[in-house]
Amino acid sequence: MHFAELLLIAVGLSMDAFAVSVCKGLSVKELRPRHALLVGLYFGGFQALMPLLGWLLGYRFEALIQRWDHWIAFVLLALIGGNMIRESFSDDEELNDDFGFKTMLLLAVATSIDALAVGVTFAFLQVKILPAAGTIGLTTFLLSVAGVWIGRFFGARYKAGAERLGGCILILIGLKILLEHLGILTL
Repeated sequence: MHFAELLLIAVGLSMDAFAVSVCKGLSVKELRPRHALLVGLYFGGFQALMPLLGWLLGYRFEALIQRWDHWIAFVLLALIGGNMIRESFSDDEELNDDFGFKTMLLLAVATSIDALAVGVTFAFLQVKILPAAGTIGLTTFLLSVAGVWIGRFFGARYKAGAERLGGCILILIGLKILLEHLGILTL
C-alpha cells in the first residue's frame, strides 16, 4: 500500500472523530487549548490502537480466509463508508460539553470502531501495521484538534460534508482493492 492510499484511509477514518470534535467545539462556552488537546489525544490514540487490534485478529485468521480477503476488504470498507454517508444525513448528534474520562472514552471507542475493521483488512493486505496505525492516529489527532477549533468558530456547517467525504473515500479505496485483486485495475 502506498503512503498516499494510507493517508486517504487515515483521513477517511478520522472523519467521524472530526465530526464529533466539531460538536465538542460547539458545546463549549469557553474553549481552552486543553479541550482540543484532550479530544485529539483520545481520538488519535484510539484510532491508532484499533487498527492494531484489528490487524492482530485478521493476521491470526488470515489462512482461513485468504481466498476471500479482497472481497472482505471491499465489503468492510464499503459498509463503513456507506454508514458514514448515511449518518451524515442524520441530525441525531447531540451537543455534550463533558470532557470527563467516561464521556471521552465512549466517544473515542465509538469513533474508532471503523478502524478496527480496517485493521482486519490491513492484515489481509499485509500492510505494515505500526506505520499505518501511527499515520492513522496522528492524522486523527491533528484533524480532531482542528475540529474542536473549527466547531467553536464556524459551527456545525461542515460536519455532514466531512462525514460524506470520509465515507466516499473509504468506499473508493475498497473498490480499488477489489478491482486490483480481480485484475481489472493495475497500478
